[in-house]
Amino acid sequence: MTIPPDDDDNVEILTGDPAETGADDEGGLTGLVEQPAKVMRIGTMIKQLLEEVRAAPLDEASRSKLATIHRSSIRELEDGLAPELREELERLTLPFSDDTVPTDGELRIAQAQLVGWLEGLFHGIQTALFAQQMAARAQLEQMRQLPPGAAPGHRGPGHPGTGQYL
Repeated sequence: MTIPPDDDDNVEILTGDPAETGADDEGGLTGLVEQPAKVMRIGTMIKQLLEEVRAAPLDEASRSKLATIHRSSIRELEDGLAPELREELERLTLPFSDDTVPTDGELRIAQAQLVGWLEGLFHGIQTALFAQQMAARAQLEQMRQLPPGAAPGHRGPGHPGTGQYL
């Protein structure tokens, strides 16, 4: 339910079920990460690895090792994700060919792409958690405004509207 804005402050208040307001769209994201601690550890490792190799020139052996780490990191990440996110990650990551060692640029682009995807995932989870907290806070505030013994959504006789209960 939407309460129209007051003329003096232009604030619109959304109330009701998160499914009605669309606030739950991001809420499902937290359930899509099946092993959040593992995903966070791997994400932190990948980001640190990208920082370490950003300025350093890489020889063929180090490029080969970095490509192997990149592949195994993606496999490990996929283990911690629900099928929907796993499929998205597979669509976005470009596989390296097994017969040639990737160039410095290819490795850095692949690592940066993976770090960017993970950061987007983490931001989405933070947004979903914040939305859940705000919904819980609004629900708690709504409960506090009810008279003792009243159930949410059911107003007894003599209680036509909201307001201060003294």
